[in-house]
Amino acid sequence: MPFLDRLQRWADDRPDGTAVVVAGQRLSWEELRDAAAGLVPGSPAVTVLSEENSLHFAAAFAAAVAGERQCAVLDPTWPQPLQDSIRERLRGSVVPAPVAASVPDATSAPEPADSLELVDGAPGTPFLIGLTSGTTSVPKAFSRSRRSWQLSFDASVEFFGLAADDRTLAPGPLAASLNLYALAECLYAGSEFHTLARFDVGDAHAAVSHDGITRLVLVPTMLRILSERGLSGGVDASGIRSIICAGSKLDARTLEAARRWAPNATIFEYYGASELSFVSGAGLAPGQQPEQRGTGIGKPFPGVEIRILDDGGAPLPDGADGNICVRSGMVSDGYLWGDDGQALQSFDGWHTVGDQGYLDGGTLHMLGRRSDMIITAGTNVYPHEVELALASVPGVAAAVAAGLADDLRGQKVVAGIVPSHGGLTATQLKAGVEDVLARSKRPLEYFALAELPVTDRGKISRELLLDWIARGDPRIRRLG
Repeated sequence: MPFLDRLQRWADDRPDGTAVVVAGQRLSWEELRDAAAGLVPGSPAVTVLSEENSLHFAAAFAAAVAGERQCAVLDPTWPQPLQDSIRERLRGSVVPAPVAASVPDATSAPEPADSLELVDGAPGTPFLIGLTSGTTSVPKAFSRSRRSWQLSFDASVEFFGLAADDRTLAPGPLAASLNLYALAECLYAGSEFHTLARFDVGDAHAAVSHDGITRLVLVPTMLRILSERGLSGGVDASGIRSIICAGSKLDARTLEAARRWAPNATIFEYYGASELSFVSGAGLAPGQQPEQRGTGIGKPFPGVEIRILDDGGAPLPDGADGNICVRSGMVSDGYLWGDDGQALQSFDGWHTVGDQGYLDGGTLHMLGRRSDMIITAGTNVYPHEVELALASVPGVAAAVAAGLADDLRGQKVVAGIVPSHGGLTATQLKAGVEDVLARSKRPLEYFALAELPVTDRGKISRELLLDWIARGDPRIRRLG
């Protein structure tokens, strides 16, 4: 099961209580249950859900995973040819359970009448087809079982302290795994879930001010914007009790802004992957002084074991970097397509997506994806290390690093900086990282950015930075 049995319980126990709010529109627990139940008979064995945030999305997603149905959630902003290609691949890759009615994505005969209800399927059965982000090439697709998400819910509810009286705001698109999970987690825990039609700073601040939001789930770039503009605009966030950030480690300036804007919140950051679920995390309680900022990303989640293994699967000692490998019941079932043998590897039950890191006294230190690694003059440099170092330099609001092709070194480290004030120079940046980064890891060129290069889901894009440099984009300017 993932959450449908819980939805039924909350609808029986508190039918008029608020379950989901989207852009100010509300569904009670009873209304959500009834809306989802009404969609079940017409839901195929495999649903392809591609739509903007809405109350219908919440009901359709619940119906799409009833019984032993499966659901693939696509980003509605992806080009139509790409979406059509994914649908075609799903028809050839997924073996569906029987369905109740003949609908466009259904490929098999009707199922028994007793399976036309809003009920959870068997724990070991697949229910969610996850898709890695992509806008041009066909994304990789992997499968998650109902049991894996139930275990994930139990772990995250415990770790983040999600309570029934919390009101969670996830202001990003429900098509993104972070927000889709937050919706399902709240349905599982019987906790009120809020989102927006689309991310908008003013709408998010209005929800915080007027809807009694106690919990935020978002990526660091969104937290930075909400915190800084909330402080300058006098938006009261004192009622927020917890902030959950994923996507990348919080830099010092974002953490400082969030602490000032939401002084009563415990700020959580964690490392995880769609294929692995939660891996490690840490929470900074109100008034607690942060440890010296670095690459540390907390201790293992409940039910998770972590090892650092080399490419042959041999364990590495504390302090040695290698593949971050996990063992837990939350790991996905593997890929339907797109796995080149490196995307999700397994070493005798230990799984990795190729992220690199090391352990130090039980704390996981995250270095980054191997695919992001910069090899300059034979030295391995992880952009994440460079970005964290630059974020600590006075005058830097945000930073992104990447490897630019170089005839002499193979690649050279370059960095884009969003200044917090005018007049920042390359000399100041070089001096700021001198005692933090080894010489071989320091950027050789710096660029001032008018804005961060981010995807439509709010994640930093190093590829976009390199594209801006190559095209001489007006949002970027070389620093002397």
